[in-house]
Amino acid sequence: MNLKKVLMVMTMSLILPNIAGAQEQGATINSGDTAWMLISTALVTLMTPGLALFYAGMVRKKNVLGTIMHSFIMLFMVSVIWVLWGYTLAFGPDKAGIIGGPEWFGLNGVGQEPAPLAPTVPHLLFMMFQGTFAVITPALITGAFAERIKFSALIMFTVLWITFVYSPLCHWVWGGGWMATQLGTLDFAGGIVVHISSAIAALAAILMIGKRRGYGVEPMLPHNLPMTVLGLALLWFGWFGFNAGSALTSGGLASVAFVTTNTAAGAAAMSWMVIEWLQRGKPTALGAVSGAVAGLAGITPAAGFVSPLSSILIGMIAGLLCYVGVNLKSRFNYDDSLDVIGIHGVSGTWGTLAVGLFASAAINPSGKDGLFSGNPSLLLTQFAAVIISYVFVFVSTFIILKLVDWIVGLRVKDGEEFIGLDQSLHGESAYTQ
Repeated sequence: MNLKKVLMVMTMSLILPNIAGAQEQGATINSGDTAWMLISTALVTLMTPGLALFYAGMVRKKNVLGTIMHSFIMLFMVSVIWVLWGYTLAFGPDKAGIIGGPEWFGLNGVGQEPAPLAPTVPHLLFMMFQGTFAVITPALITGAFAERIKFSALIMFTVLWITFVYSPLCHWVWGGGWMATQLGTLDFAGGIVVHISSAIAALAAILMIGKRRGYGVEPMLPHNLPMTVLGLALLWFGWFGFNAGSALTSGGLASVAFVTTNTAAGAAAMSWMVIEWLQRGKPTALGAVSGAVAGLAGITPAAGFVSPLSSILIGMIAGLLCYVGVNLKSRFNYDDSLDVIGIHGVSGTWGTLAVGLFASAAINPSGKDGLFSGNPSLLLTQFAAVIISYVFVFVSTFIILKLVDWIVGLRVKDGEEFIGLDQSLHGESAYTQ
């Protein structure tokens, strides 16, 4: 097919109704699974506004709306990118295990028929569910460079990052790519695809953009912790769709993931509180909600592969490791504004490795046994996947950031940063007084 014909097919797929699969295949589509996936998709969609509040409460009041906009622009923009080309790159017909093909550009051929990877739900619904993961992943990255990035740079970065980093990595792990089919990696709901990728991208961004003006000299305390607690409540609520929805059915596996998600979050929040209480003399609300997020992120790759008892250990260790990880920030003197690396990077890595320890084929026959069930090779596989993901995401993100910096510049001017992003970039204020 020549270039003219390819462009014509792409154009027509955008302007004509998609008639593929116009009739649901009643013999295959399951109404219960479909209802659960509709609910799960809505739950995960809510997580991005929840993240907006979670992050916004931790910044200074002059940057509240700018921080909220970081999350909402992802919801607005990535929702469109995913329909146009993100989904086909991530889940389209496999091309040598590296990337999905362009056949589903603009959702051409994606309709009400059963999804190839979830045959009891409509293809459109599976696409939308996966799109909510694509939305929140770059939103997580923004916590690392909050209060100092240009809005135009963020938009350009996101388009490139979703296209050249998230979509290929997603294909490798979930879309039939080499990391799952050849290496044998297990990632139930996004330890690699979401949490490791966002944290390593955050590390590259921190090195490129630098510290906030006055970092380490002037206080940069959270301006509204109740807002952050409310954000955590929405995140926790949405995480049930994030993890239990990744079962792609409404059966027993979703129930396992539902229970392990809640249990790990509680265990991590408690372990963070205890160590903070012992070290600093007082348990804090910020510490408690940070611990809960650590547990939620830590159980994400393992939620459908481990038992509820294992999830307690995974959560407890996630809380302890992330507490240490966040506190190392001052020792190494890097400015990860809202602790993307210390929480999502550490817990995502730990959770991915924990699959290699605690996974049980008795819980999920589609998975494998881990070390404690007599299969040490899975731990080695998970470790290799972590290292490969680190290298791919860091190098790719660094190149993208260099390009964006060259075209529009990454960082706001000193005067704009001093005034705050709300006024300097958006011309408005969160508070009138």
